[in-house]
Amino acid sequence: MIGHIYRDVILEQHVRLFRGAMGAEFLFMDDNVRPHSATIVDEGLQSKDITRMDWAAYSLDLNPIEYVWDMVGRRIAARQPSPTCLTELRRALLDEWCNIPQDPIDNLMLSMPRRCKACIASSGRHTPY
Repeated sequence: MIGHIYRDVILEQHVRLFRGAMGAEFLFMDDNVRPHSATIVDEGLQSKDITRMDWAAYSLDLNPIEYVWDMVGRRIAARQPSPTCLTELRRALLDEWCNIPQDPIDNLMLSMPRRCKACIASSGRHTPY
């Protein structure tokens, strides 16, 4: 079920469009979470000729979006009053997403070479990041 949603919604509606905008050098990055590596997802990527980045099994900490989601989550948790229903949560998520300061994202991107080196040095296992 989740594999179908991931393939039909994420891959078809977002990844394919983004690949078209990026051109031939596009390399798809996800992590080794089970729904992302389901056969149906692999087949969907292959059928669209989308190349997936090799990903170390224990290196979820390399995915920059995880840190951005953490920033958003912390900002949502700090809201007073907290969202009390799905509609308020959706509104708060969109608001916080649109208002993430650029500096932390820039710093995160600048840290990627260090993160990758640390991952290589640890043979793909846990890093201090």
